Amino acid sequence: MKSIIHKITGGLTKISHFLASFGPFGLLTIAFLDSLMIPMPGGVDGVLMLLAASKPSWMLIYVAAAMIGSTAGSVGLYRISRRAGHRALRRFSESKQKQVKDLIDRYDVLSVLVASVMPPPFPLKVFIVSAGVFRLNLLRFTIAIAAGRTFRYLLEGYLAARYGEQAKELLARYYPSIGITLAVLIIIAFVAKNLMRRNAAAKASAISEAEG
Repeated sequence: MKSIIHKITGGLTKISHFLASFGPFGLLTIAFLDSLMIPMPGGVDGVLMLLAASKPSWMLIYVAAAMIGSTAGSVGLYRISRRAGHRALRRFSESKQKQVKDLIDRYDVLSVLVASVMPPPFPLKVFIVSAGVFRLNLLRFTIAIAAGRTFRYLLEGYLAARYGEQAKELLARYYPSIGITLAVLIIIAFVAKNLMRRNAAAKASAISEAEG
């Protein structure tokens, strides 16, 4: 069994290295496959930072390729999960399923946006699968994934283009705080928006009753 896993991992590593040699097109493919739950050694983040460090002038192109590939792969996983239904969630523990369902019930697609900007090892895949199973709006889901991935990849690409080999160390040191802070700000903005909407509705109701 271990030998089979080793062969599979070795094969995926060779594929990842081969695809990376094609620059943005290879990165797009790696991001697409990784988002479809086909783990690519080195990961999207590692390949993106490697390419951006080697050719800083192409940083935005690499970021766009990673974002498009990741978003397309996430939409593919969403569609597969939507068709499979609750069977798609069997690979995750019941406690994790419940936690994610509670977050989705409370925050809808906003939970996917927050998950997409959180640093690893945050389990984004369970949010994507759950979004498909519980049939969240596809357009809003796509926008949330694209927005979260754009932020993450822009930060990684910028650090790699500017600081080269030091970028990974800087990212490991500061990104967890940055990601968590951004997630908290998104949630605060969501709560504030809902409160303003409720207050406006209450005022409108009070004026209507007074006039009546």
